Amino acid sequence: MTMATGTPLLRMGVIPVQNFGMFRQSFCYHYNSFSGSNGNCRIRNFSRARRSFSISAEAKSSEVRVRFAPSPTGNLHVGGARTALFNYLFARSNGGKFIIRIEDTDLERSTKESEEAVLRDLSWLGLNWDEGPDIGGSYGPYRQSERNALYKDYADKLVQSGHVYRCFCTNEELEKQKEIAKLNQLPPVYTGKWAYATDEEVQEELSKGTPYTYRFRVPKEGALQINDLIRGKVEWKFETLGDFVIMRSNGQPVYNFCVTVDDASMAISHVIRAEEHLPNTLRQALIYKALGFPMPKFAHVSLILAPDKSKLSKRHGATSVGQFKEMGFLPQAMVNYLALLGWGDGTPNEFFTLEELVEKFTIERVNKSGAVFDYTKLRWMNGHYMRLLPPAELVQLIGDHWKSKGFVTEPTGFIVEETLQLLKDGIDLLEDADNALLDLISYPLHANLATPECKPIVEDSLSEVAASLLAAYDNGELFAALEEGQTGWQKWVKSFGKELKRKGKALFMPLRLLLTGKLHGPDMGTSIVLLYKAGKSGAVAPGHGFVALDERLNLLRDVEWTSIQKDQEVVESAC
Repeated sequence: MTMATGTPLLRMGVIPVQNFGMFRQSFCYHYNSFSGSNGNCRIRNFSRARRSFSISAEAKSSEVRVRFAPSPTGNLHVGGARTALFNYLFARSNGGKFIIRIEDTDLERSTKESEEAVLRDLSWLGLNWDEGPDIGGSYGPYRQSERNALYKDYADKLVQSGHVYRCFCTNEELEKQKEIAKLNQLPPVYTGKWAYATDEEVQEELSKGTPYTYRFRVPKEGALQINDLIRGKVEWKFETLGDFVIMRSNGQPVYNFCVTVDDASMAISHVIRAEEHLPNTLRQALIYKALGFPMPKFAHVSLILAPDKSKLSKRHGATSVGQFKEMGFLPQAMVNYLALLGWGDGTPNEFFTLEELVEKFTIERVNKSGAVFDYTKLRWMNGHYMRLLPPAELVQLIGDHWKSKGFVTEPTGFIVEETLQLLKDGIDLLEDADNALLDLISYPLHANLATPECKPIVEDSLSEVAASLLAAYDNGELFAALEEGQTGWQKWVKSFGKELKRKGKALFMPLRLLLTGKLHGPDMGTSIVLLYKAGKSGAVAPGHGFVALDERLNLLRDVEWTSIQKDQEVVESAC
C-alpha cells in the first residue's frame, strides 16, 4: 500500500505497526454466517441470516500502558482518584506508562476550569503522568473533543465493512418501540428496522436529508466472556443488548465508540476502571473485533461506599479531592488511605509511602467487594503524617494557613513555632490547629467559674489566691519572672506556693483557672510564657478572642467572688 508522505495512518483507518506490533491475541468466534476456526474468520454476508457468536479474548503486551480518563464536568471524586492511583501504581510497578486522557464529549457540561482542577488535584496527589493533554505524547491528541475526525473515519470504515448501518428511526419511533417492549415485559432493545434495508431504501432517505444515526450490528445469539483481573470470569449474552448507536444524528460519537477507538489507537494494554463501567465492556468488545483491534485486559474496581453502604455521594459530606485538600488533609495521607480502600499487601502494616506502594502493589490483591470510606480513619492517618513532617515544613504549612485566616500577623516566628510545639500532638487537621490556637488565646474565666466542676476550687479560697496573684502582678514580680521564660516562671511558682503554703493541685489548679480561664489544657507554664510573649509582641492579630495576659489580670480585679458562689448555687439547684 502506498500513501502520500505525512498522511496519518490512523486517519486512514489503519493501526500503525509500531502501536500494535507488541500485541498477541487469541479470539474464538462462532458465526452461523462465518467460516473458519482458531480465530481466523471470514464474513460471507450480512443477510437476514441469524447472527450469533461468542468471544473470549486476551491481549498480551510487551509494554504496560494504562490510562485514567476523567470527564471534566466537575471535581475529582475520591473514587476517581483511587482509580487513577491504581492505574498509576500498576504502570509504575510494571515499568509502564501512565496516560491521562480527557473525555470531554459532553460539550454542554465540560469546562476548561474542571479539566484544570482535575489535573491540579492529580498533581497534588503526586500521580505524575507520562502522556496527557498538557504535556503531549506520541499518541495524541489527548482530548476526545480533538479526535472527532478519527471517530468519523472509523465509523465510516465500519459502515463499509457491514458492521454498522445507518438508522433513520425518529425519536418517536424509538419511544414507541420501548413502550411495546415494556408492555411485553421484554428488554428495551432496538428491533433492527434498518438493519437489513436495501441500498435503494437508504439512498431514498439520504436524498430527503433524513437525519440518521450509526448503529452497530449485534449478533442475536452468543455471548462474550472476559477474564477480569479483579472479578475473574464475567459473561454477557448478546440477546440482552440489541443494535446500539455509535454515532448520533448530530455527528457526535457515543461514549463506548470513543473509548474503544481511543484505547486501541493509544495502545492501551490494561483498562483499570470502576465497576460501573463493567456493562460497557460488551459493546466495546464488539467494536474492538469489528475494527480488528486487539482487546486489552480489563480490571474493574469496586465502588467506594458510604458508612450506610450506599454509593459515596455529596450527601455524605466531602467527596472530592479538592475539598479534602482545603480541609487540610495531606497528599501523603490521601494516597495512603485511598490505596487501602480495597487493597492491602497482606501484612498488618497500614502506612505506605507512594514509593512503597509502587514496590508492593499488585492488581491481584485488589478486593472485588466495595470498600467503606471511613472519615475517622482518614483523619487519624492524616495526623500521623502531620507529625512526621519536618518541623520547618509543619511551621510553614500551619503558619501560612493561620496568616491566611487572619490569626497571626506573620506566618513565621515564635508564635507559630512555639504554639505548634505545644499543641502538635492533638493536631490531625488544619482545623484542629485552628481550634487549638483559638482555645489557647481565649479566656472564658467567667463562664467556667460558675460551673459545678470549678466549685471545689472556688470554695478553696480562690479569691485569696487571686488577690496574691494580682499583688505579684502589681509589684512587677510576675512579669519579671516571665521575661526569663520557663526558668523564671518555675522559680516564681515555687516562691508563690511557699508564700501561700500551697503545692501540687492546690497550687496549680487555681493558677491555671485564674490565668487561662480553664481547668484543662496543655502545659501551663509553657502556655503562660507564650501568652505573655504574644501580648507583648503583637504576633497575634487583633480579634478572634485573644485576651493578653495583662488584660486577664486586670479582669480579675472585677470578679465578684460572692456573686460567683451564688451563681453556682443556682446552677446546682437547676441541675
